[in-house]
Amino acid sequence: MTKIAKLYIVPTPIGNLEDITLRALRILSEVDLILAEDTRTSSILLHHYKINTPMQSHHAFNEHKSVEAIAKKIEDGCTVALISDAGTPGISDPGFLLVRTCIERGILVECLPGATAFVPALVNSGFPSDSFLFEGFLPVKKGRQKKFKIFSEEHRTAIFYESPYRLVKTLLDLSQFLGPDRQACVCRELSKKFEENRRGRLEDLAKWYQEHPPKGEIVLVVSGTT
Repeated sequence: MTKIAKLYIVPTPIGNLEDITLRALRILSEVDLILAEDTRTSSILLHHYKINTPMQSHHAFNEHKSVEAIAKKIEDGCTVALISDAGTPGISDPGFLLVRTCIERGILVECLPGATAFVPALVNSGFPSDSFLFEGFLPVKKGRQKKFKIFSEEHRTAIFYESPYRLVKTLLDLSQFLGPDRQACVCRELSKKFEENRRGRLEDLAKWYQEHPPKGEIVLVVSGTT
């Protein structure tokens, strides 16, 4: 079967290595090159499934410089798969610039369905999921308060990614702008051994994590205003 040169966007597990599709494994085995956010992290997954496809680094610090060269490789007949450390590339991870460049140059792009952290967090929260707002990572400084003021009027469930080092500050800020009684769910280490989904008032969650400093990857889900 003749290969068609294109860019594949391939989701990878957010924790448990079993959370990868059979199709994703086949694509990663068949392409000419895998672009990885961190080759050391991705080598664990590839080694586990005995995939020996060559890898090249593609991350937030070099993607602006490398997208044109990668697009040229695909135009010359190379099949390329883009993966991130965990989840779906382009969702709070590198990928958007490369996808846009390929589309602008008429290169085929195909995104496989698969793992992404905010979907299980939303479902686990028990909050309405028929309509929701995914914000990704909040601004650390500039524009942060403006965002919170907007969220204070938001009727939809809101989803954020957060660092364990900033979780308490974010919970306190949300409590200030949305009210201490607003319900939220902190989803930590999803799909991993120590997965935790802690639900409660923003104020209570802030207090809990002040006393129990969190570790690992965190998704914060906040109920909308009623």
